[in-house]
Formats: sequence, C-alpha cells, structure tokens
Amino acid sequence: MSQVINDGGFLRHVRACHNAILPGERLPFCIGGAQVGWVMPALAAALATQPGIEAFDDSVVLADGEALPGVARRMSEFGFCRWRRGDFDVRADPGGPVLAVIDRGAIPAFGIQATGVHVNGLVSRPDGLHLWVARRARDKALDPGKLDHIVAGGVPAGLTPAETLVKEAAEEAAIPPGLAGEAVEVAVLSYAMERTEGLRRDWLHCFDLMLPADFVPQPADGEVEGFELWPLSRVVAAVRTTDQFKFNVNLVLIDLFIRHGLIGGAEAAALRAALAGEDSQSGAAS
Repeated sequence: MSQVINDGGFLRHVRACHNAILPGERLPFCIGGAQVGWVMPALAAALATQPGIEAFDDSVVLADGEALPGVARRMSEFGFCRWRRGDFDVRADPGGPVLAVIDRGAIPAFGIQATGVHVNGLVSRPDGLHLWVARRARDKALDPGKLDHIVAGGVPAGLTPAETLVKEAAEEAAIPPGLAGEAVEVAVLSYAMERTEGLRRDWLHCFDLMLPADFVPQPADGEVEGFELWPLSRVVAAVRTTDQFKFNVNLVLIDLFIRHGLIGGAEAAALRAALAGEDSQSGAAS
C-alpha cells in the first residue's frame, strides 16, 4: 500500500521538480558559443582530458558537436552516466537548431535539456471523466512500479513531439495511429530537478486524448505492467495525498486538474505560478 503524504499537497510535487539550484557547483557546458547544459566539476575535469574540449574557469567548451556522442560514450565508461542506446537531439533552446546528438543516458550528467511527451488518456462516461492509468514495469531502471500516463516518453533524435506521441502510443498501449493522432496539445511544462541520475531539465509537451468508451489499451512493449481506468476524482486524491505517480506525471496531472476546474481559486493560482517556476520557495534558479 502506498504511503500517504500530507506535506504540501499538490504544491510539494511541483516544488520537488523545481529543486535544482543553477548554476550551484555546475559549470556551463557549451558547444561552440552556445550553452547546452551544466556539468559538475568532476565531470568537467574528465571532459578536459578529451580532444576538442577546452575547460575554462567558468565553462567547458566542445568545439564540434559531432564529437559529442564519442565523448559521452567515454564518460559513461568512466562511470559518469549510464548508456541507454538511444540518441536525443541537443539544442541550446527548445526551438533552436540541433547542435549535436547524445545518448539519453548521458543527458542528466551533462545537464542537457530533454524533450518529452505525456498524454492524458481520457474517457467521458455518464458518471464523469475518467483517466487511463499505467503502472510502470517493475524492471524499469527509473521509477519502477510507479503509476504513469497511458503514453509518455522522450522525443528521440529526428522526431517531433507529435511524431513521438504516435510512435509511443502504438508501442506502449497499442493505440492505433489514427486514434493517437487525435490528441490535442494543451500545455508545455518545464522544470530543473536534481535526481539520483543527475540534473533533469525537461520540456514536457502535454496532450489530451479523448478515447472511446470501448477502447482498452494493451501493454505492447513490456514497459508497462497494465492499465486501469480511474475516475478523475480518484486520480486527484492520489496526486494530492500520495507519491504513487512518477514524479513528472504529477505536474501534467495538476495542469489537467486546473484546466478542468478540479483545483480552483488561490490554490490554482499558486500552482500555476509554481508550474511556471515562479514559486518563491522553489530552489530552482537559472
């Protein structure tokens, strides 16, 4: 049974995802003249031994982005990060040009911004709105057994968020492409969070997908144990009082609750400010 948490309700989830203090001890990691990440001093020292990298008192600079995959691989061999065999694009800004690619396992060590998609799989029933809830497989490297969205995942190199949504929907929940394509983007949320794997700087493209009442998702790739259809009121209670859901799923769900009027007034205003990184008690600074 999940432990019930009573400290801070919804707001504690948002503050937890905005807990990084930047720069803190970290140095900017740059490709050419563009900063793309943040690295701790130990990693900066290791990077300084690599060809094509210059380490200064105030930054670490890689001259050519094409060298980043090899550099990241060597850093994984030195124990600074995991190797997950999946490339992500590296940009200085979310809408900017691709400057390099990097294995997804190295992203937190380098403090590089990653892009992901999260889908609220919704069903309208006579007794109200319901949400499909997934349980992550127990053998997942990150957050095993936690509750998750029906579809969620990082955006691989070369794909857009919308393309990733269709791909992940088929792989994770056996949602046909035509149905997945009906998802509507409703928000983009960002945060900077200290985690055991390093610094998570994520942009989450959030979608609502209204699903037919007779559609039942099926685990397709082994990343999910199964799915349950919950009344939205049950989801609200779980997010407010427990840590059942994966850390960033809480942010997307809180945005959903606000948009549907399930959180209102001063509480909604405070949560909106916190989601935007404007909460005075958040540790994040950039």
